[in-house]
Parts: sequence; C-alpha cells; structure tokens
Amino acid sequence: MTSVLFVDYPLRLLPGLIVLAALFLALGRSSPLLRIVVLILGFVLVRDAMTPLGLWSIGTTGGATWLRFPAEPLVLVTLGAIGVGGALAIAYGPPDLRGLVVWGGLGPRALLTALGAAAVLLVPLTALLWTVPLEQRGGAVAVTLLPALAVLAFGGNLLEEVLFRGLLQGYLGGPLGYPPARTILLSGLFFAAGHVFLASTVTGLGWPVLAFTLAEGLLCAWVRHRHGVLAATVTHGTVILVLASGW
Repeated sequence: MTSVLFVDYPLRLLPGLIVLAALFLALGRSSPLLRIVVLILGFVLVRDAMTPLGLWSIGTTGGATWLRFPAEPLVLVTLGAIGVGGALAIAYGPPDLRGLVVWGGLGPRALLTALGAAAVLLVPLTALLWTVPLEQRGGAVAVTLLPALAVLAFGGNLLEEVLFRGLLQGYLGGPLGYPPARTILLSGLFFAAGHVFLASTVTGLGWPVLAFTLAEGLLCAWVRHRHGVLAATVTHGTVILVLASGW
C-alpha cells in the first residue's frame, strides 16, 4: 500500500491536477469564488481517486455509513500530513483568498460545542451500525492503529474544513453578505454536493452517503459559525475517527 500512496496515487492524480491548476491560474485574482470552486474540485479529485486504489473504503449498512482505511500507520500519517500541509498552503497562499479562513479557538466552550455536534450525528449512526455484525460493516480495527487514524482524521479533514468552512463559508458570509442561516445551509449543501460523484458513480452507495454528508456539513457549518474552522475540524475529525475505528 505504501507504493500505491507514493507512486500509483500521484500518477493517477497528475493529469487532473495539471488541468485544475491551469484553470486556477487562468481565472486570476478577479474571480475568487470561481477559484474556490476549482480548489474544491481539486479536493474532490484527490479524495475520490483514493477509492479505486484502496486507500480507503466506504460502505453503508442499515442505512448508516461506515469507513475503513489501510492498517498501515505510515500511510495514514502521511495522508494526514498532506491534509495539514494542503490546508496551510491554501489558507495562507493565494493573496485573494487570505483572510477568509476564520480559525477561531479551541477553548472549553468551543470543544464542548464541537464534540456535542459530533455526538448528534454519531449517536444515531452508531446505533444503526451496532445492529449488524462488525464483519458486515468493515471489520475490526486494531487499537494500536488509533493514533495514526487520529492523525488522518483530524489532519486530513482540516483540509476539507479549510475549503468548505473556511474559504467557501467565509466568502458566502463575507464578500457575498449572506445571513448566517443561509450561509450555514449553503455550506452544508455544497459539502453534500461535493460527495455526489462519490455516492453516485465512484461507489454507487447513493442516498445514505449524501444524507450523511449533508448532516455532517450542516453541523460543521454551524460549529464554524459559532467557533471557527478549528472547532469545525474537531467535529468532522471526531465523526470520521469514530466511524473508521469500528466502534
């Protein structure tokens, strides 16, 4: 799997990333919203290309979504580090997009809000998943793998949160001036829309994945509105960590 990550995966991504990079540069600084959309398309490409290469698996059981990742710490930590590096490069890179990412803080109130939002989604999901044998929802995950899974869950999803809750939500509520409720709704809907191909063509899992991502997107958008991107990342990362841990 290490060779897949460092050889096959980059080669699979290269043509698409070249086209998207050319589009991003051709748009110029006068089209920040379109450039944000291009960055999101790049993330969708990077994430969805993981599926056929076996860098992750996603399934549904009883209408609930479960996730699994390779049992190789180096692969998991590398993917998490790539997510952190990508998030920082995007947040502090393009001059026209700087300032849109509201990081916020991780004080007790923010953490409680973030974990509470994660629980809102996880309680019904895990209740559904526990009604079927573990073998039918991805199988057991070794406890020793959890630290590496945590790096992936929080590091990798920092990139996703910077894109959807940082740049996109920041632009909707900032330059476009949409009110908070509409901004949260649009952020959640865009997030679900970013999983349409994953649900409909890459995996064929359909509505359960879209319902899950819509709920997750709305919760993360609400947390971001109250406490910023870091707190939204805690919500998102906690959900992914729990689902990928086989709990």
